Amino acid sequence: MNNVPKCDWKGNSGKIYTYFIYSLPANFEPNQPGNYIFSKKNAQGYWSPIYIGQGDLNDRANYHHQKQCIKQKGATHFHCHPNSNEHDRLNEESDLLNNFTQAYQPTGCNESPSG
Repeated sequence: MNNVPKCDWKGNSGKIYTYFIYSLPANFEPNQPGNYIFSKKNAQGYWSPIYIGQGDLNDRANYHHQKQCIKQKGATHFHCHPNSNEHDRLNEESDLLNNFTQAYQPTGCNESPSG
């Protein structure tokens, strides 16, 4: 992943997370856990999250349960941050979702935790 472009995403806590940027479709080795963001560029040229999550990167990039929604919302790229620690992945996911609430439905594809 050394020559892959990168992007910084800021969590609600102020913490910065650096992600690698891949055009869709993206393929990874199996059993590579991490955080990921399906995204596209907005009218101002900034990355806009469509779905924020964590799990096996290859599985999520290619067989996501929200694949239709993600495609319909126009995702063009898969940003990822490999991370083997599940506790840290869950905290990062929550931190980013708290800052990028547009990733929640109806503008994005994440389901609201409140239903």
